[in-house]
Amino acid sequence: MFGAMLGKPHDQVVAFFSRPVPAIVVALTLIVGFEHFKSGVHVLIEDYVHGMAQKIWIIAMTCLSYAAMAVGLFAIAKIAL
Repeated sequence: MFGAMLGKPHDQVVAFFSRPVPAIVVALTLIVGFEHFKSGVHVLIEDYVHGMAQKIWIIAMTCLSYAAMAVGLFAIAKIAL
């Protein structure tokens, strides 16, 4: 879905993602991608950071992951609706 729209004019991209199927696929891709990011960073932090800093980094990266996911979903919803 993303690759087909690379380099296209803005109006074509908006028209493509305003259809339901591409919007749903992109939304699900964002959700899965950021969940995967969150899990990977969680493991990385557990391996290399210890003590209170570990808890702080895990919370910060979880918040960052959900915030990025929310922004992406909001953008797709704004285009689709």
